[in-house]
Amino acid sequence: MGIDDYGGGTGAQSPVLVVTTNDVPGYHVQKVIGEVFGLTVRSRHLGSQIGAGLKSMIGGELKGLTKTLVQTRNQAMDRLIEQAQARGANAVLMMRFDVTDAADVGTEVCAYGTAVVIAPQPQ
Repeated sequence: MGIDDYGGGTGAQSPVLVVTTNDVPGYHVQKVIGEVFGLTVRSRHLGSQIGAGLKSMIGGELKGLTKTLVQTRNQAMDRLIEQAQARGANAVLMMRFDVTDAADVGTEVCAYGTAVVIAPQPQ
């Protein structure tokens, strides 16, 4: 597995800065737009379920499930960014993930935060 298989987050070309902090050093908040979120639900396919079951008996990382969860989080993050941008934000502060089981058929992943407009602080 390569770095893209088990990592995520926004790239340098993202139109919206997403941070887990309350503020961005060197910037001030001009406008608070409000809460935004990106949500996705993924089901697990039979092959990964069987593989995970076998792997859990002998131990070790469940690489197939890891890759699926990374893809799911990245999709939720993309939807968060789309919603923030559509509402006029150029940043999302205090971004978090919430992950829950969805009716025992899959995993629900929600990326959420506060959409804002930020600008560089005057020198």
